[in-house]
Amino acid sequence: MTLASDAPDAAPPDRPAQEASGWATIRKVGPYLWPEGETGVKVRVVTALLLLLVAKLVAVGTPLIYRAAVDALAPADAGTGWLVGVGAVGLTVAYGMARLLNVGFQQLRDAVFAVVGQRALRKLALETFTHIHRLSLSYHLTRKTGGLSRIIERGVKGVDFLLRFLIFSIGPLVLELALIAIIFVVLFDARYLAAIVVTIALYIWFTFKVTEWRVKIRRQMNDQDTDANQKAIDSLLNFETVKYFNAEDREAQRYDGAMEGYERAALKTAYSLAYLNFGQSAIITAGLVVVMVFAAIGVEQGALTVGDFVMVNAYMIQITMPLNFLGTVYREIRQSLVDMGEMFGLLGQPPDVVEAPNAKPLKLKGGAVRLENLRFAYDPERVILKGITLDVPAGAKVALVGASGSGKSTIGRLLFRFYDATGGRLLIDGQDVRDVTLDSLHRAIGVVPQDTVLFNDTIYYNIAYGKNDATRAEVEAAARAARIHDFIQTLPEGYKTQVGERGLKLSGGEKQRVGIARTLLKNPAILLLDEATSALDTQTEGNIQESLNAMGKGRTVITIAHRLSTVVDADRIVVLEAGEVVEEGTHEALLTQGGRYAAMWMRQARERSDQA
Repeated sequence: MTLASDAPDAAPPDRPAQEASGWATIRKVGPYLWPEGETGVKVRVVTALLLLLVAKLVAVGTPLIYRAAVDALAPADAGTGWLVGVGAVGLTVAYGMARLLNVGFQQLRDAVFAVVGQRALRKLALETFTHIHRLSLSYHLTRKTGGLSRIIERGVKGVDFLLRFLIFSIGPLVLELALIAIIFVVLFDARYLAAIVVTIALYIWFTFKVTEWRVKIRRQMNDQDTDANQKAIDSLLNFETVKYFNAEDREAQRYDGAMEGYERAALKTAYSLAYLNFGQSAIITAGLVVVMVFAAIGVEQGALTVGDFVMVNAYMIQITMPLNFLGTVYREIRQSLVDMGEMFGLLGQPPDVVEAPNAKPLKLKGGAVRLENLRFAYDPERVILKGITLDVPAGAKVALVGASGSGKSTIGRLLFRFYDATGGRLLIDGQDVRDVTLDSLHRAIGVVPQDTVLFNDTIYYNIAYGKNDATRAEVEAAARAARIHDFIQTLPEGYKTQVGERGLKLSGGEKQRVGIARTLLKNPAILLLDEATSALDTQTEGNIQESLNAMGKGRTVITIAHRLSTVVDADRIVVLEAGEVVEEGTHEALLTQGGRYAAMWMRQARERSDQA
């Protein structure tokens, strides 16, 4: 008899809440298994269910053939069934064929349904992935990327598990139990059915009760394991500190203390598993003995044949085998419902920024940008922009400067519509950004951020990312314009060079040039430089600045800058403070005024002098 076993899992929430959310989660999977307008998928679902029914009919009929074969070998019982006339050898062959057909129909069912299941998983994963990209920046800033990927992974695995065990294990088990109950009532009497029902009911009650108890113990064990693991990693990461303070023994004792807690919890888990397995075996054995005693009495009284006795035993074994996995399956189904609930909860998360129902594509006439009394607050109690009005003519270069928290980067985020303004308007060529499609808005704006993040792929892929159908010549032309083509040619693999995760195999200046090339390939009408050189050293900054200046020709450029030396050639410099415009003008005019900009310039000049 196969016994229940442990598998590491997270502890699910309390059962009543899980049941309520569980049924709602299961209902959400339905449309993916029975999609509207896809007849082929529906045909496969119906075919798989028919094969499931046939497989169970064969499985339930197999012990009847077995009974007839036994009776055929007992001459005194030869008249107990019409199948006996086939002969013992023929019945034995038929028994083997029935077992083979049962397995064959099950495998055929799995093969037919595999397309449906995999299609549903792929569709769910794609829908969730696409929805994550639709969510607003504010959502992603508050969630860990790794956590989001785990939600997708666990949710899809949960659906897969639910399909395999709920539809093709629990469902067939219920059907098989119903068919066996009918056979017992027809061929024998209600005592057999009552014994089986009581046995199964006790088994399920005991399994669920002990499993709920064991889930709490498993939670304790997992917590202790996590604690021990964290202490070990923390100690190893601080290896030098441990050595500085001669704390090796102290760290060993600290780790051993955590492992002692894990040991106690693990022992409780092992003991509870033994209790679960023994209790399940005791209930099943008791039910088996009771039913077999009924059959033995019937044989002694001449009411039943030896074949009937053997058949009853076969049915009981057939029932108990799938029940042995009930505890594990129950726990896994509960966890799958939790994981699926998280995924569907993510799918139900609405984006903060949505297109207007009548949104039209942005019609560019040059790329003029206008802010009209623009107001914004990430939090109602902390206003960032306090009614800014600003004009950026088409083809002009305007710089936004000011202290951290003054609202410079926020204006860039509002322009790209990562957020919507809480008051006022932001216009491009006279069109409110809230009235145009997001796709056309994003196509019109190119952004070079402070830290360019690259995909873990080749340099060619990262530059070509700026234009979906870019040709090799266009990619190389963009690289030349960004002054990185010659560097790429010196690499052993050229444009096929892998840049590593987040581009870490390249220096800061090289990453920025790849980012500039990517944006040049996009060829936007409006260019947003968000402190594009502030993270670079002075020499690299000067080289990159030349590329940025060349890049801005013929485009509307909005530069968000911390280093004022990078914006001295701007057509207009706007000084922000606490979300308001306090000064604006050319570099020379602002220095002449002797105000905030002049003070910032003098301070940075002293810093440059001190560093020199």
